[in-house]
Amino acid sequence: MAKDIDLTKDVSDATPDETEVKSSKEDKAAKAKDSKGKDAKSRRGKKPKKGIVKYFKDARSEFKKVVWPTPKQTTNNTVVVLVVCILAALFIFGIDALFGLLNQLLLGQG
Repeated sequence: MAKDIDLTKDVSDATPDETEVKSSKEDKAAKAKDSKGKDAKSRRGKKPKKGIVKYFKDARSEFKKVVWPTPKQTTNNTVVVLVVCILAALFIFGIDALFGLLNQLLLGQG
């Protein structure tokens, strides 16, 4: 059955289960306070921009944050992708050929 937990106990005297329950309740209370404060602040702040102009301004600011690869890194990554694709294709071809051969041998076709 459920056991009652005394939250007035010192944490050092509490068992691990009691400590987890206490910290969980404290976390929820702190998050509730934070979210109320943030919502109130955001409502008092600037009015949100609307439309396509805001979209393009936001997109431009996000593109500035991107760390673009150098041409050498792009070439190296392309080579790696092509090699992995070729190896995967050869592996699948080998498995397909093996199963085709087994199919012919077991079913006596061909």
